[in-house]
Amino acid sequence: VLAQCMGIAGLVTILWWAIGYSLSFGVGNAIIGDSAYAMLKGVESGAVGAGYYWISDSMWAMFQLTFAIITPALITGAFAERFKYSALLLFTALWSLLVYAPICHWVWGGGFLGSAGVLDFAGGAVVHVNSGVAGLVCAIFLGRRKGYGTEVITAHNPVLTMIGASLLLVGWIGFNAGSAGAANDLMGVALLNTILAAAAAALTWKIVEYIEKKKVSLIGMLSGVVAGLVAITPAAGFVDPKGAVIIGLIAGPACYASSVWIKKLLRYDDSLDAFGIHGVGGAIGALLTGVFATVIVNPLGKDHSIWPQLAAIAWTFAWSGGMTLLILLVCKVTTGVRVSQEAEVDGLDFHL
Repeated sequence: VLAQCMGIAGLVTILWWAIGYSLSFGVGNAIIGDSAYAMLKGVESGAVGAGYYWISDSMWAMFQLTFAIITPALITGAFAERFKYSALLLFTALWSLLVYAPICHWVWGGGFLGSAGVLDFAGGAVVHVNSGVAGLVCAIFLGRRKGYGTEVITAHNPVLTMIGASLLLVGWIGFNAGSAGAANDLMGVALLNTILAAAAAALTWKIVEYIEKKKVSLIGMLSGVVAGLVAITPAAGFVDPKGAVIIGLIAGPACYASSVWIKKLLRYDDSLDAFGIHGVGGAIGALLTGVFATVIVNPLGKDHSIWPQLAAIAWTFAWSGGMTLLILLVCKVTTGVRVSQEAEVDGLDFHL
């Protein structure tokens, strides 16, 4: 898994330099950017064009690269232990250019969703709904892990999970607060909202888990934290602290239901709940941004409505789901997608 994430980081960085940034933030049209920034041409220190406020394009390109990397990396949680490495690289390259770049442009790069008034502060639709839907398609396409549903599959190391979730929380502050584009009041509100929503979702996840199982788990509480972080991502710079707490309180049980009850009912094997937490949490956050956005926090919240938010969710579901399936079919007939049964039993560390 670490090798998959490292491979994605390296590959997406080069693709972002070559054409990904340009397709995402080039002027282009309402659907896709152009090639004006190919190989980051014209993106040097001091230039201001595609970025926000006084941030230089070079800084903006680097900041947005982190979003471009994390989005396909999130998908890997859905197909842990089953995906061939060669297929992963091909899938990531195609998905980054054909799925991530267009949706990023639609919302943040001057495309039709952003022009229609969609509010997505740090990636509710662009990152979380996008990766969550893709993860669900991958999990269903690949099928369940050997022993899933018949053998007990436990977390490898809850302590390492705690460390990882803590690193996520710190990084998430950078994503959400950094999306303000400046060290200003909006950044402070986004940071505050991020922490509040994470705490609220951890609390309600824990309550639901205790009601069902009569005990709480560290993995469950950490899942709640991530659910809250996901849900507040689109809203962080648009809602007040009260709105952030409400979003977190809703996200906890909603993501619990989708990650535990619905997954068990439908019997798909989404190993790390990419859809249950990121897909569902992102959709909840995107929708509730249209409910709780306030002009007091951000002038862009003046004409907030749930209808553009619903449109963004629907378009992201349709494009990400359909294109992910098509890309998987391409991978299947070229590299193949699923590892052999022997590799799955031995573990991918021995069959990279």
